[in-house]
Amino acid sequence: MKKILITGGAGFIGSHVVRRFVNLHPEYQIINLDKLTYAGNLLNLRDIENKSNYRFIKADIVDSALIKELFISENIHSVIHLAAESHVDRSISNPLEFVITNVVGTVNLLNAAKNAWKGDYGNHRFYHVSTDEVYGSLGDEGLFHEETAYDPHSPYSASKASSDHFVRAYHDTYGMDIVISNCSNNYGSYHFPEKLIPLAINNIKNLSPIPVYGKGDNIRDWLWVEDHARAIDVIFHGATTGSTYNVGGHNEWKNIDLINLLCKIMDDKLNREPGTSARLITFVTDRAGHDQRYAIDSSKLQKDLNWTPSLQFEEGLAKTVDWYLDNEEWLQNVTSGNYQSYYNEQYSER
Repeated sequence: MKKILITGGAGFIGSHVVRRFVNLHPEYQIINLDKLTYAGNLLNLRDIENKSNYRFIKADIVDSALIKELFISENIHSVIHLAAESHVDRSISNPLEFVITNVVGTVNLLNAAKNAWKGDYGNHRFYHVSTDEVYGSLGDEGLFHEETAYDPHSPYSASKASSDHFVRAYHDTYGMDIVISNCSNNYGSYHFPEKLIPLAINNIKNLSPIPVYGKGDNIRDWLWVEDHARAIDVIFHGATTGSTYNVGGHNEWKNIDLINLLCKIMDDKLNREPGTSARLITFVTDRAGHDQRYAIDSSKLQKDLNWTPSLQFEEGLAKTVDWYLDNEEWLQNVTSGNYQSYYNEQYSER
């Protein structure tokens, strides 16, 4: 079987991609490589951990010697690269960590692939999964297109923009078969609760304050994570070499409007008096360099590869709430210890 290396496969988006490929593509041996940082959790994959076409390797993409040896010893056929430091607030606190993982780690993978595949790039693929944040911030009008100039505003988005450029450089310089996708904000199950939606769900459940940056008027385009995993599947199999695809939900929400909708859903699910959860909303000092609006034009993906989002946001958000309420043990596991110290530091009222 062809061995497909999926990096960051124990994380939020990565675990959904791993699950999809293991279940739907028995012709592949899926190797999940993850460092298991705070956001990586093998509990995310308990349902497929004993599948015959799945294997987990704990490793760090920054370890260039290990990665180089892995490509040779495992005869890696293709790569879907999701491993990354991804939280903007953490990048503001520690930019160098993001440079090392997101830039150096990506180049390590590219070098290992180049060394192992020895110019036979027509038979191998390197798929780099990126973010819409590399494009910067939009005003009230317009959408991000695949040709939109990069304009990153945070250490996180700058590190992802740099890694995108390196991936393209390996295509242009060495002829490597690469594809890149840039996706909007994801939501759904197994999302680490430093991000807006799972954080708010957890806090509402516990009657704790819901921190909202600034006035809550920042706008994001939201996509159900399983739709993103499906997009990654069709791009991996159908994209032409060297191409880029934007992936989005055509689903823009102001943060404060999203939180208010979530409060209504949670009041209903928890049989609370209407308005109970909304009273928990607490405005905190805005994030430094906070982009105002993201919005993706995914028409190229829809036209070329026949992909469209499957869920309306209200339905997807209700399904997400149900999952978190039904998986109390998972949520308790990831919200203990070091995470709590970080949470208190990051979201204390100012």
